[in-house]
Amino acid sequence: MSAVVIILGYLLGSISFSVLIAKRVAKIDIRKHGSGNAGATNTLRVLGKGPAILVLLLDAAKGAAAVLLADALAGNSPWVIVLSGIASIIGHNWPVFFGFRGGKGVATTIGVLLAVAPVPSLIAVVLTVAVIAATRYVSVGSLLFVTAVPIILFLFKEPAAYVVGTLLIALLGYVRHAENISRLIQGKERKLGKS
Repeated sequence: MSAVVIILGYLLGSISFSVLIAKRVAKIDIRKHGSGNAGATNTLRVLGKGPAILVLLLDAAKGAAAVLLADALAGNSPWVIVLSGIASIIGHNWPVFFGFRGGKGVATTIGVLLAVAPVPSLIAVVLTVAVIAATRYVSVGSLLFVTAVPIILFLFKEPAAYVVGTLLIALLGYVRHAENISRLIQGKERKLGKS
């Protein structure tokens, strides 16, 4: 049952709302426009605020749904819960339904972590929003978020599975943002609101 729940998490994550909404709204493949990323930030750049907010909420919801489904079906097993969440992020990044070309998983990660540990994750969200508002770099805020959550979970004495799982999520976040990190170092990263 545990393996089935984790696979369901991956399949939920593989529903790429930015691709679906862009096709519906503008008859385009979002991955061929802007940064080429299938996520909320690129949707904002290409389609505007309304579609971007919808993508953000739906991507977060699918991450939370994967965690809540695992909680309901796997008997409150912390490892299955966190692995199902990770699977949904992997599904978003490499979706089976869309040729394994997805996004960077930030919104899905937010949904997963809010469902796993709401209070620590909300603290990290507040820090993230403040950093994005101050720097206008979504990538910096995203990396701060995935870095802060495992630290806060450790300080809150959450289950070891959640701390280790969020460390894995952080690693995945850094891997997916490798190009952003390189551009930040070179001073070439695009700020929010700039094309």
